[in-house]
Order: sequence, then structure tokens, then C-alpha cells
Amino acid sequence: MVACRNATATAPVLEDEEKDMTVSVGTWLITGAARGLGFEMAREVLRRGGRVAAAVRNPDMGIDALEAAASGVDRVFVIPIDLEDASSVNSAVERASAHFGGLDVLVNNAGYGLLGAVEEAADDEVEAVFRVNVFGPHRLIRAALPVLRKSAAARVVNISSLGGFAASAGWGIYNATKFALEGLSEALAIEGVSFGLRVVIVEPGAFRTGFLTASSMRRARRMIDQYAATVGRTRTVAEQRNGQQRGDPVAAAGVIVNAVLLAEPPLRLVLGADAIERVETKLESVRRDVEAWRAQSTSTGYPT
Repeated sequence: MVACRNATATAPVLEDEEKDMTVSVGTWLITGAARGLGFEMAREVLRRGGRVAAAVRNPDMGIDALEAAASGVDRVFVIPIDLEDASSVNSAVERASAHFGGLDVLVNNAGYGLLGAVEEAADDEVEAVFRVNVFGPHRLIRAALPVLRKSAAARVVNISSLGGFAASAGWGIYNATKFALEGLSEALAIEGVSFGLRVVIVEPGAFRTGFLTASSMRRARRMIDQYAATVGRTRTVAEQRNGQQRGDPVAAAGVIVNAVLLAEPPLRLVLGADAIERVETKLESVRRDVEAWRAQSTSTGYPT
């Protein structure tokens, strides 16, 4: 029997042969599949012989290339979706499942960033990004789980970010959405283990996906002078790095699909040398705080 590493942090260590076990590619529903990382994941799944329900805002954008990757065989089904509309989400899942006879993998990839200081972000800007980055994936997971439960290798893949683990100036609201998505994902991994569900949280660093373009990133309308040295620097760096990121989305897609198809995939998949460095730095910082305050923290219980 394969050990359940995905469900808890204290599960047994997998033997080498168990780590190498994989499942069939199956049928994937991928949001935001028209471009960027979503497009590259869809193309990688098709390259491996799988099938893709490409859920996109604009059904005409970038789909020809996916159909070409499917080699003319009916392995791509394009579905319009509005993550802020429950009926649209439910319809997308129903249509994808009916077309392919079921689903094996749900990838919540669609989303966008909001650049601005926490104080600068207005209510409507915050609410809008949460609707897409958090409420949308939750809505889609809720709609897809009854279908995924019928699969022998059900997977939910939530595309988070390095910013879903370690926050930075100017990305506070975006960080908050990804932190929320990761909390939801951790709980889902524990809840779903009883029926074989596996959850993968993907935490990419800086990849050349178009995330820093206007189509994927919005800026807070308000700018406060006191944040020029912190958030102002982030704005400048974002402009300079657009199109210059070291991360290759094609390579990332291959690694993601490899991980998802393992019999026991990782709960967290950190992508990119920059992401690994930041994650390790935060883990060390947390460890130092825990150790420094251990005695006082453990003194807070009732006397025994």
C-alpha cells in the first residue's frame, strides 16, 4: 500500500519504488488555459496523450495552438468560464465532464495580481481580486469534487505563488489571496484523503508568463508618498523584470505534470531557484522566532 504523504506532515516516508509510481494522464480541466502557465500545462498534458478541458474567458484566444498540439484528435474541449459566476462555473464542469465522460484533474490556474500597498488598496479592488483568486477556485472545487470522486486518481492542483508562502512589499493583497488559497488547499488535502483525492499547491517564483503585464496585473489606484521607498521600488522592479524573468514556463509545466502524475504527489511544489531561496529564508526565520520564544510560549498553559 502506498503511504499517504499528501494528507499529513507526519506520514511515513515513501520507499523509492513507491515514489516512482505514477498514474495515467487522464482528463484535465484547466482554467486560464489560453496563455501563460495554464497554456503550457495544457500543451504538456496533450503531448503526453491526455485530454484537456480548457476553461477560458475568451474561447478564441490561443486555442488554435492547443488544438494543433492535440494532433487533430478530439482531445481539447474549449469552455468559456466566468469564475465570478456560479452558474458559469457549474456549467463548465458539467460540460467538460459530459464531453469527456469524467474528470481526473482540476487545475485552478486563472487569477491576477494587485500591486499596491495594503493601505493603498481600496475595498472594491480588494474584493475583486479575492473574487477571482479565492472565491473562484473554491467555487470550482465545490462543483468539480462530485465528478472527481469518481476518478481513481483524482487531483486538485491549485496554482499559488511564492507570494502565497512569503509576502513582500506591494503585494500584500495578492499575498493574502494566495495565503487563503493555500489554507483552503491544506484543509482539502486532509478532508479528501478518505476518497483518494490528492492536492498539489504550486508555488512558482518569477516565470516569464505575462503575469507582470496589464492583462494579469492591476495596480491600486491610490499611491501614498510614504511607501515610495518600499512599494515604489516594487513598482519599478515589476516594470524592469517584465519579460526578463529567469523562469521558463515550458519547463515549469513539465515539472508540474510530472509531480501531479505521481501516485503520491507533493502537497507543495516550489518552482524556481528564487522561490526555493525565499521559502528557505522564511522557514529559518520562523524557526528562529519559535526557538527564541519557546519558553514563554509554553508557559501559557494552566499549571498541571
